[in-house]
Amino acid sequence: MTKQPMRVWPAEGASRAPYWIYDDPEVFRVEQERIFGQSWCYVGLAAEVPEPGSFQRSHVGDRSVILVRDKEGKINVLENRCAHRGMEFCRASAGKATRFQCPYHQWTFDLQGNLCGVPFKRGIHGEGGMPDDFDLADHPLRKLRVTNHNGAVFASYAEEPEPFEQYLAEPMRAYFDRVFDGRPLRVLGYMRQRIPCNWKLILENTKDPYHATLLHSFLVTFGLFRADQKSEVRLDASGRHAALVSRHGARQLTVAASEMASYKSDYTLQDRRLLDMQAEFRDGVGVVMMTLFPNLILHQQGNSLATRHIVPRGPDSTELSWTFFGYEDDDEALSARRLRQANLFGPAGLVSLDDGEALKATQEGLRNGRDACAVVEMGGRDREDANVMVTEVALRAFFHHYMHVMGFTRAEDER
Repeated sequence: MTKQPMRVWPAEGASRAPYWIYDDPEVFRVEQERIFGQSWCYVGLAAEVPEPGSFQRSHVGDRSVILVRDKEGKINVLENRCAHRGMEFCRASAGKATRFQCPYHQWTFDLQGNLCGVPFKRGIHGEGGMPDDFDLADHPLRKLRVTNHNGAVFASYAEEPEPFEQYLAEPMRAYFDRVFDGRPLRVLGYMRQRIPCNWKLILENTKDPYHATLLHSFLVTFGLFRADQKSEVRLDASGRHAALVSRHGARQLTVAASEMASYKSDYTLQDRRLLDMQAEFRDGVGVVMMTLFPNLILHQQGNSLATRHIVPRGPDSTELSWTFFGYEDDDEALSARRLRQANLFGPAGLVSLDDGEALKATQEGLRNGRDACAVVEMGGRDREDANVMVTEVALRAFFHHYMHVMGFTRAEDER
C-alpha cells in the first residue's frame, strides 16, 4: 500500500502552492508512483532510433529506460534494469545493438526485452547451474506501454494507461500536431543541463507567461514574446496541459514596454541573421510554448523546434534534455535558421540562461520557508483560457490537477 504524504494543501486551493512540495523526499517518492508511474511520459523521437537495432537511453521519471527499434521495426521501451540482480546494464546514451547484455553476469536480452541467454545455465560438468524448472521466458526486462504519435514516442508503466487520445485531447492535440504533423523528422542536435531545482519548477516556468515578459531582456527588447502582443493561454479540460501562444511584434517602446525593466533600448545584435525568421506555419503564430504533463515541453519559437525532456534526479535536482529538430524536407537555408535560433535556448542560451538562474534561486529561497506558500493569483483565481499573458492561470490549472493526482486534501476539508 502506498504511504500517504503527511501533508495538507492550503485552504485557498490552486491559488496557493506550498513550498514543501518542492523539497519533501516523501512527496518526491509518491510522485514517482502516482504521476510518473501511471501517466503517459515522453521518452524521445522515433527519428532518434531510425533503423532496426538503434537505441537511445531515456527516462520515465527517475527511472532509466531504453528506447529501441527491434528487428521488425517496432519501437519498444524497456526498463534499463537487469532481470537478474537489478543492474542498470545499458551505459551508452545511444547506439546500435543486436542484443543487450548485462556486464555483471552477462544475462542477455533481445531487442524486445526477452531473456535469451544465461551463462552456465546448466552449470559445469553437472555441478551448479539454474534449477531444472528455470524458464528464460519467465524473466524478461520490464516492457512499458508505447505510443508513437507522428514521430513523438510516449511510454507508460501503467498496465492499462488511459487511452492516448484522451491524454492528448483537443485543443492540445491541434497544437501538438501543428509541429508533429506526420512529416519525417531530422534531429539537429542536443543540449543537456542539470538545474538544482525541483522538476515541477521547470514545468511551471514554461506555463508562466507573466515572468517571460519581465525576466527575459532578449525576448522583451527584440519583440519575441511580450505582454503587449496578441497572445493566448490555452488549457486542456484536466488542466494538466497548456499552450502559450504569441505573435511576434516589432521592436518599439510601447506604453506597456515602458513598465518592463528588462526592455533595453541600447541592445543590438552583431549578427542580425539570428532573428531572420521564415514563416512556415499558416496561422502566422510566432511562438507556441506547450507543456504536456508530466515531463515534456515542446517549443516553437520562430523557426526553432525542440522538445525539452524533464528528468527528476531528486527533490531538488532536475536534468533537462533538449532535442532540436526540423523536418527531412527542410532546405539548407531553413536548417541553418533553426540552428542559429537554437542560440536562444539551452544552458547558455540568450533566453534560457535567465531561467536556469531564476529556478536555482527559487529552490534556494523556498528551503527557508517550508511552511509558507507561493501566491498564484495573477489574472484572478479561475482556471479558464485567457487572451492575455499577464496571468498565472496555467499554473492554477496545473496545481488543481496535481492536487487531485497526488491525493492531497485541502486544509478546509480537514475541519
